[in-house]
Amino acid sequence: MKSKKITGKDLIALGFKQGKWFKTAMDYANENRLAGDELRDYLDTVSPKFIEPHQIPVPFYKNIEAETPEEIINLRSVIYGMEKLMKTPTLLGGAIMPDACPTGSEQIPVGGVAIAKNAIHPSMHSADICCSVMMTNFGQISPKAVLDAAHSITHFGGGGRAEFSTLPRVLEAQIAENQFLNNPKSLYLARFHLATQGDGNHFLFVGRSNKTGETMMVTHHGSRGLGAFLYLQGMKVAEEFRKEISPMTLARNAWIPYDTKEGKSYWEALQIIRAWTKLNHETLHEATLEKFKIDGVDRFWNEHNFVFKKDDLFYHAKGATPLDNDFVPDGKDGLRLIPLNMSEPVLIVKGVTTTNNLGFAPHGAGRNISRSQHKKNKADKTIKQIFQEETKDLDIRFFSGHIDIAELPSAYKNAQTVKAQMKTFGLGEVVDEIMPYGCIMAGDWQADAPWKKKKR
Repeated sequence: MKSKKITGKDLIALGFKQGKWFKTAMDYANENRLAGDELRDYLDTVSPKFIEPHQIPVPFYKNIEAETPEEIINLRSVIYGMEKLMKTPTLLGGAIMPDACPTGSEQIPVGGVAIAKNAIHPSMHSADICCSVMMTNFGQISPKAVLDAAHSITHFGGGGRAEFSTLPRVLEAQIAENQFLNNPKSLYLARFHLATQGDGNHFLFVGRSNKTGETMMVTHHGSRGLGAFLYLQGMKVAEEFRKEISPMTLARNAWIPYDTKEGKSYWEALQIIRAWTKLNHETLHEATLEKFKIDGVDRFWNEHNFVFKKDDLFYHAKGATPLDNDFVPDGKDGLRLIPLNMSEPVLIVKGVTTTNNLGFAPHGAGRNISRSQHKKNKADKTIKQIFQEETKDLDIRFFSGHIDIAELPSAYKNAQTVKAQMKTFGLGEVVDEIMPYGCIMAGDWQADAPWKKKKR
């Protein structure tokens, strides 16, 4: 008598979860006419062993203290989110910094660090991959001259530009050879978004060294559309792995195992994004220097939104500045940049890895409330009044011509509090400060967006 062919329904009836492994298992079982205990024993051997989330959150370091009612509410949200996040099964440790603020329920907060073993979590670096800061020392040129020159060079807001769209051949080749980036859209974005800074809290800051009086320019932005493209591809692949190996893990915390072909390729893609972002900064700095026909006196940079690797451990820093020299192989003398807000100095710091800082420092001042809530809190004053009060004696420019009050100093945490907590928790030593002259930001560039003009 001919035996009944085993189907996927039979495997499901036996209590197994459907997946890619079904086909191979059914083929083998049918070829070998497995049934009864023999079939179950075989399926138990070849069925995936799901990785379950931790029942209890992995402990993490809290390098932050709440001093005001707003800070208390903010910190509660941050800790709640971190405790949920730290149930993710790949995680071994983590930390939060003084600038911590939530990004959503059960996700890594801004000012958060999460250590994963053999896993890269795209959501933990977010779409703004390699958001970073770069400083160039212009010597004894006046800050106004540098800001004016930079204003004529930089680009904020939506879209891109054509005049800086030539990429180095090596970088183009790397993009074309990577499985995550080998796409006409990614190459287009890599070219079109070069020498652009985007919007939000990205800026171009000019000030003087507190030590030497030299004029320094600092740019702050990430990888623009190219990084956002990689993030979306990474999340899709991470979700496929999540369904196969850890379906109980939250989708937003899915990961790509590093010891897979996809994991190695994604890590390479992140390094390509890092190289592109550094080039993006350099293009703006070099073009500004060219206005004066000079070379910069000094330059260094660092990311604060990236994934850093040590052996098989991956340190996901969502808005956290790496202090550890192993994390910034092209750093200079261990120096790092930490901006606070447009009316405060950009800090130049050095530091060492400790038990509680995990090799990181804050990336700025952070927020206690959302952008929209801040605007509501300021509704009793006009935008012009708020701007004049908060930018007195500073040369503050919004590229779009529209002020964004959610980027003014009062939208951020108290800078002195952040600096004090850096000292308390050993999060780097300030070795110099770039005293503010002025800065350029995108502003409310969508106020003149075509769809809004049409609506008006």
